[in-house]
Formats: sequence, C-alpha cells, structure tokens
Amino acid sequence: VQLQASGGGMAQAGGSLRLSCTASGRTGVMAWFRQAPGKEREFVAAIRWGDKNTRYADSVRRRFTISGDSAKTTVYLQMNSLKPDDTAVYYCGARPIYSVRCYDSEQYDFWGQGTQVTVSS
Repeated sequence: VQLQASGGGMAQAGGSLRLSCTASGRTGVMAWFRQAPGKEREFVAAIRWGDKNTRYADSVRRRFTISGDSAKTTVYLQMNSLKPDDTAVYYCGARPIYSVRCYDSEQYDFWGQGTQVTVSS
C-alpha cells in the first residue's frame, strides 16, 4: 500500500489547515503522526475504518478532527486553533488491521512522505 499525503503549509496561530492522505489499497486503520525538529515522532490521531472510531492525542483533542471518505482510502486531518507547538512534519500511517496500540508508530506498516506544517505566533 502506498500513501500520498497532501495539504499542510503555513498558518498563523489560531488559524486552520487541512491535511489529506490517500491510500492505494484497503487498510484497517489510518493515522496521523508528527515529528518536530529534535523530537521523536508522536501520535496525533487515528481512525478505524470498520466503525469510524477515532482516537486523539490529548494535545490535539477538540482542536483537530480526523475523518475519512466513504471509500475508506482517504483520511483527512482538519486542524483548527493551531498553535506554534503544532509545527512539525506530519506523516500519515496505515496498517491492514486495527491495533489497540494505534498510538504507537511501530504498529504501522505503511507511511506517507510527510508534509510540513508551520504555525507562526
């Protein structure tokens, strides 16, 4: 499965951006992670295709929304109320079957190329 991410860019604090990631095949769960300079990759949000159940990191809950299309191949991340701390390269990941450890990057088999998000104060 290949993942193609798009979106991102620059925004001011308080602004919004939307990321998209399209998979070339069917997956069981898709997620967004991010990695800031000098930091480890961290979980942002995940969606389980079977029931569209979602999970969020505490740092983005109520600001970010993950959703997916009806074909279950494209996942979106709507990012509102952006903060400078949200600045990072955002990666989409996917795996064939849902894992309860969906917050763990090592659970994912496929990764997109990453897209830069920069939030200025």
